[in-house]
Amino acid sequence: MNIKELLKKKRLYLDGAMGSLLQDKLDEIGPVPEVLNLTQPELIKEIHQQYINAGANIILANTFGVNGYKLKNTTYSVDQLVTAGVKNAKSLKPDYVALDVGPLGTLIGALGEVSFEQALDYFKEVVEAGDEAGADLIVIETMTDICEARAALIAAKEVSDLPVIVSMTYEDNKRTLTGSDALTVVNILEALGADAIGINCSTGPDGMVPIIEDLIEYASVPIMVEPNAGLPQMVDGKTVYNISIDEFTQYMVQIAEMGALILGGCCGTTPSYIKKMIAATKDLPLYAVNEKWYTAVSSSTKTIILGDDIHIIGECINPTTNPILKASLRQGDLTVVSQLAVEQKKDGAHVLDINLGLPDIDELKMMTEAVDTVSRLVDCPLQIDSSNPEVIEAVLRGYPGKAIINSVNGKKSAMAKIFPIAQKYGALVLGLTMDETGIPSLAEDRFAIAKKIMAVGESYGISQKNILIDALVLTASAQQAEVRETLKTLAQLREALGVPTVLGVSNISFGLPNRELLNRTFLGMALEAGLTTPIMNPGDKEMMDTINAFRALWGLDGQCIAYANRYKESSFGESKSAADKKLLGLKEIIEEGLSDQAAAATRLLLETREPLDIVNNEIVPALDAVGDAFETGECFLPHLIFAAETAQKAFEVIKETMQQTGQAQVAKGTIILATVEGDVHDIGKNILKVILENYGYAILDLGKDVKAETIIQSIKAEQIQLVGLSALMTTTVKNMEKIIKEIKTNCPQTTIMVGGAVLNPEYAETIGADYYGKDAREGAGIAQKVFQSIRLV
Repeated sequence: MNIKELLKKKRLYLDGAMGSLLQDKLDEIGPVPEVLNLTQPELIKEIHQQYINAGANIILANTFGVNGYKLKNTTYSVDQLVTAGVKNAKSLKPDYVALDVGPLGTLIGALGEVSFEQALDYFKEVVEAGDEAGADLIVIETMTDICEARAALIAAKEVSDLPVIVSMTYEDNKRTLTGSDALTVVNILEALGADAIGINCSTGPDGMVPIIEDLIEYASVPIMVEPNAGLPQMVDGKTVYNISIDEFTQYMVQIAEMGALILGGCCGTTPSYIKKMIAATKDLPLYAVNEKWYTAVSSSTKTIILGDDIHIIGECINPTTNPILKASLRQGDLTVVSQLAVEQKKDGAHVLDINLGLPDIDELKMMTEAVDTVSRLVDCPLQIDSSNPEVIEAVLRGYPGKAIINSVNGKKSAMAKIFPIAQKYGALVLGLTMDETGIPSLAEDRFAIAKKIMAVGESYGISQKNILIDALVLTASAQQAEVRETLKTLAQLREALGVPTVLGVSNISFGLPNRELLNRTFLGMALEAGLTTPIMNPGDKEMMDTINAFRALWGLDGQCIAYANRYKESSFGESKSAADKKLLGLKEIIEEGLSDQAAAATRLLLETREPLDIVNNEIVPALDAVGDAFETGECFLPHLIFAAETAQKAFEVIKETMQQTGQAQVAKGTIILATVEGDVHDIGKNILKVILENYGYAILDLGKDVKAETIIQSIKAEQIQLVGLSALMTTTVKNMEKIIKEIKTNCPQTTIMVGGAVLNPEYAETIGADYYGKDAREGAGIAQKVFQSIRLV
């Protein structure tokens, strides 16, 4: 029975921790615990049986860490370990066996060393093996990055028909490591076809409650919850967790009553936790999962709910009306695209339309690169504007959000091309009220086409909430009567269908003088008629003024607060013409992450300033500003990394100049980074490396699964003052403690900082670390404490 159907009749229970029980039974587990599927199958079965006896009806196969990326330096294959893991679990005949799919262990796409397509291939290999071995469902869990979660889900859907649950982990700020909040996670994963969405690991059930509230509020699919047994502590040399079985059970009762339908446990939750949780929740009423009706577009870190307020789609990334952009694209240069994206975001655009339709460029290549570039720079969700379905599909496949496709019309052939792409990749679709007969003159006929588009979309599996409608603007100079018909269409769409409405407003004035007057007047009329999502230039002050005034007068701006704040100073909101816009300085370039402009800006500064002056007064302050924004939640990990990479471009120019002129190079000291023995994850380590290098530190990266003696030899050889150790697995924290003791014994002058998902400040102190860094920003702060001043070497 399909898991969604089953959840209408009963609550389902997963098992608890595997690693915690293995730690109790084995002194050494190794970097790939799933090898035990082959070497000690009876031990793995014994643990599974304990959870079956506790009442769990979904047993997660011991396959969490199996993927080609992690196994590439081993003698084991994915098929070998997955098959053994699934068959071990199935031999015990539980109700259901889930293929457990964990993260690759490195960031992917623009943030990491593995491309999106490579990640897809890694996940397909795992899913194919699990499906072939007889798994009943797929649980993709402990995902920290929505881009990787998308890759795993798309891979699962492409090679298997099994039900799929996708679960993320969240930080204290209620966002994932790379900055996605619960609404964004739901909006993206649900549209991609996840059968349930979950939260697991990272914290105890108490810390999950606020996020679970958001998941249940927005999700139209069941919610899965797998908390840790609190935070880890070291007691008598053993790792224990600070939430007791009784406390855990009380929280899980609360979570079940909130509406979670799939319950289980993660790190530290033994069969006793699961047994008591099941006994306390099995008779609680079931929560009815209802369709949530909102239309939302997402980037990886920001979601805009359309329709209830006025949201602007920025139209400026379009070469048709911009000769400078056209020339730039013909040279294969995306600098102008970057500038337009940043400017439109600052001017107030909520969504950015990207149109690179030139006949003499490789649109697929340029569009893919442009979307990647813009996604790095701004958090605005995107509208993909192309007449080529191949281009649309290529962009949507890797886009780490939920985009809008611009567009589809009422022609049968057009819908047959676009709707399958939208359905597969979970995109919104902008429907144009035209068909084989052209654009109807009358509102009633346009409205009929809108209804047809929505009905056909539904037949392709696209909910009506994922469709926007463009009532289409015809030029007043040529078709004056149709101006009113467009407004009538807007009113009908809003009143009868409640659909978000779109117009390319400036088309109204084409061919007439004083276009600005006509544009803003028509915009006001359209807003009153029901327009919610104008496509326009957000840098047009008068158009923006019209929207701000409308929101204040229409009750969308409570107490007119936004309006008052915007205009309380006479200088605020003044027009920024192209001539007014100044070249950005290096500090601003780094803060914005405009890496393609960093080198030129640095060379310009070097004509009049010393290298060290640029480092101290431009580069480091810029990194500090981005770091401060990261700490306050104004920006997220991707922005932090991209700012650091931009700073690196500036550093490269400075180093090159100093070498050519015979000057000493800028350096603050050398730091060793390593993932401890037994652990093959390096996400946190690699992020910290990028940040530290761009603060001027030399990094000696020893890699993953590093033995104590290797670290100690490197410390002595390089006279290292600071070492950073990382561990992501509960099974390897013991190794971190051992390594710290050996470093302290052999290199007492060396300071040690530690980090990783399984650690916290108290635990770090218990195992002997000098510092704990919860993220890369804190790691940079620790380094600054250890190395007090910049020196020349």
